[in-house]
Amino acid sequence: MRIAVDAMGGDKAPAQIVKGAVLAVKEYPCEIVLVGDENKIRKHLDEENLPITIRHADEVIQMGEHPADAVRNKKNSSIVVATKMVKDGECDAVLSAGSTGAAVAAAQLILKRLHGVGRPAIATPIPTPRGTTLLLDSGANVDSRPEHLIQIGIMGSLYAEHVLKIKNPSVALLNIGEEETKGNEQVKETYQLLKNLRTINFAGNAEGRDIPTGKFDVVICDGFVGNVVLKFGEGLALTIMKLLTEELTANGGAKLLGKELLAATFKNMYKRLDVSENGGAPLLGVDGCCVISHGSSDDKAICSAVGIACKYVDSKIFELIKAVL
Repeated sequence: MRIAVDAMGGDKAPAQIVKGAVLAVKEYPCEIVLVGDENKIRKHLDEENLPITIRHADEVIQMGEHPADAVRNKKNSSIVVATKMVKDGECDAVLSAGSTGAAVAAAQLILKRLHGVGRPAIATPIPTPRGTTLLLDSGANVDSRPEHLIQIGIMGSLYAEHVLKIKNPSVALLNIGEEETKGNEQVKETYQLLKNLRTINFAGNAEGRDIPTGKFDVVICDGFVGNVVLKFGEGLALTIMKLLTEELTANGGAKLLGKELLAATFKNMYKRLDVSENGGAPLLGVDGCCVISHGSSDDKAICSAVGIACKYVDSKIFELIKAVL
């Protein structure tokens, strides 16, 4: 299995991307092609005799550029070259921690959407006390019609069942209340369509508080709402950890509980909340495997994202989505 990694995408590129690739080839049965400025990449590729090669690309799409225009105009940008390698069959998956918009645009323009899919969706796993809740769309498209949300629900259900191995996953529609009469026109129309759909286990409306509790296996919404929810959750988790640390330190809690016990507890909590433990989110609905990582991804997150890409490819989930839709 070969993974094309955009080595120039992300806040910590290329250093942390390269280090993550090195970790990944030692942990997963894959080869990695690092795509980007060869001279800059080689400065951080210290180890030899690893299944890692470099494909030179001398352009980079910056965060502030218009995604679709940049993809069309910068043919030799790292994300475009990496995505084209999947299209041409040179690699099985593409991974990027760069501009989400550019990654999505490249996937849609180069790999193309699967037949029957109106909008692709980023499926982000959210850690919960019960395991994982899959939130989608978490940022691929800010405007979605009811029929698009139906497709997102079907794709999310298939991914949860065949990749996350959740039997008969429950699917809920994100709303401002549990009652089917709640919400705007988009959500109310979507609810009625989902209620009559027999191909997924539709469990009704989900409220925002249901996402971190793990009440539902899959929660669907449009990309605007999903991205706000995702970033709010990340910020809240970090804030809670910071406040808890400050309070325990200020009140002598570390002495009372014991520094070693406290350190172990915080380490376990942080691991469950750490985005690098689930370093990538698949873009469902395009004809190929595309995994998108957080812009602040470090080597650990990139390694995790490569593992997600490997599972994604092995599952043949895009073939299954194509067949169902």
